[in-house]
Amino acid sequence: MTSSSDRSPAVDVQGPKSYEIRTYGCQMNVHDSERLAGLLEDAGYVRAPEGADGEADVVVFNTCAVRENADNRLYGNLGHLAPKKAKRPGMQIAVGGCLAQKDRDIIVKRAPWVDVVFGTHNIGKLPVLLERARVQQEAQVEIAESLEAFPSTLPTRRESAYAAWVSISVGCNNTCTFCIVPALRGKEKDRRPGDILAEVEALVAEGVSEITLLGQNVNAYGSDIGDREAFSKLLRACGTIDGLERVRFTSPHPRDFTDDVIAAMAETPNVMPQLHMPLQSGSDTVLRAMRRSYRQERYLGIIEKVRAAIPHAAITTDIIVGFPGETEEDFEQTLHVVREARFAQAFTFQYSKRPGTPAAEMEDQIPKEVVQARYERLVALQEEISWEENKKQVGRTLELMVAEGEGRKDGTTHRLSGRAPDNRLVHFTKPEQDVRPGDVVTVEVTYAAPHHLLAEGPVLDVRRTRAGDAWEKRNAAEAAKPAGVMLGLPKVGVPEPLPVAASSGCGCD
Repeated sequence: MTSSSDRSPAVDVQGPKSYEIRTYGCQMNVHDSERLAGLLEDAGYVRAPEGADGEADVVVFNTCAVRENADNRLYGNLGHLAPKKAKRPGMQIAVGGCLAQKDRDIIVKRAPWVDVVFGTHNIGKLPVLLERARVQQEAQVEIAESLEAFPSTLPTRRESAYAAWVSISVGCNNTCTFCIVPALRGKEKDRRPGDILAEVEALVAEGVSEITLLGQNVNAYGSDIGDREAFSKLLRACGTIDGLERVRFTSPHPRDFTDDVIAAMAETPNVMPQLHMPLQSGSDTVLRAMRRSYRQERYLGIIEKVRAAIPHAAITTDIIVGFPGETEEDFEQTLHVVREARFAQAFTFQYSKRPGTPAAEMEDQIPKEVVQARYERLVALQEEISWEENKKQVGRTLELMVAEGEGRKDGTTHRLSGRAPDNRLVHFTKPEQDVRPGDVVTVEVTYAAPHHLLAEGPVLDVRRTRAGDAWEKRNAAEAAKPAGVMLGLPKVGVPEPLPVAASSGCGCD
């Protein structure tokens, strides 16, 4: 616990206090932020309107420690809030997530106006820590070294009315030399299958029609409970839940990706024909230095088996360029795998040195200009392949789950947007019939771009769903809230892939 002499005096604030959460990093952080929102609303806070930009009574940063500029980004944002906090007695700032777990007391030393620092293992303590900081007039730094309770037992304010994350495990048992996440998230801890399925069933009863099973290394599920086929069994069990239309999962690891999982994907109708399989490098030499326990041949073998069992599967990946010691020949091996695998999309990263990881101390760190040039070559190749693969979709008839907030130009183009079963983004002509996010439409693809498809003809069919009903009910409830207590419309829709330059996992799966 660290004190600060310039902390704002405690005040009684009339009416409910508002909160704002800023989330950085992977889907695990996004889901953690849903829990933080649920905790705060359980404690009587209300969500600040969209675009509050630091005007809320409580601003929470849920941080990531994977990228090199994570620290600078956090302290820059904290510095931006300092004058606002000085003018608003009673305002509080909290920092959580992986960077908080790593930096601990450093945060309040560099930014003494921060009220609370909490880690990845004790997010449930946030409301208590905020109140303690307010009463005691000093910063509260509380970092648990191990998980106190599985996070899914906490209240959750989900961002979507019809699509939801469901955590099946936390932590990671891998020791990749570039990754700091296992040190911050801890060893893998699995939830019991019955608890997972009970949560899925409860979500479906509320109107959710799509779930994404989430874990740091999702297909290693079962290692903590002693069942090597636990993940494939979980996928098949999800297939028996009435009303659950779409099942996805992220992110798996090639080491643990077994034939029984491929069979479960192919044989379970509601498991979607989509796979995110991190590659990181196509070079066996670099994979060995990364301490990745597979090689190029094994990786391409998995891709071949998936395509044989699920011909229309869209496969995406993560790739790191410029890992220490990477030669031009090593990089060419990565390009070779990209050409062979023909990914629908790749989340590409320039290697980022993170203190505390073995890779940060390795010799032969690659010059920035070399990394940049290789990165640009990789992106250009993947763009070409993505476009070619998307062109193969032209003429296909697809069922789309209608989304909101994914088509930035929908308002001006008079289109709507949705996700195909393989998670490709499709913009389609707005039909005369009322269509809600969560409903399902059938369209024919007429045009392909590298990162989206168009269906410019008339919608062939509209199916109103319980998920659409749930979206409509939720929006009506939000709109009915009195002025000054508006939570803002939630960003609803299928949990979307992050941009090409961002991670779909942690860049470390």
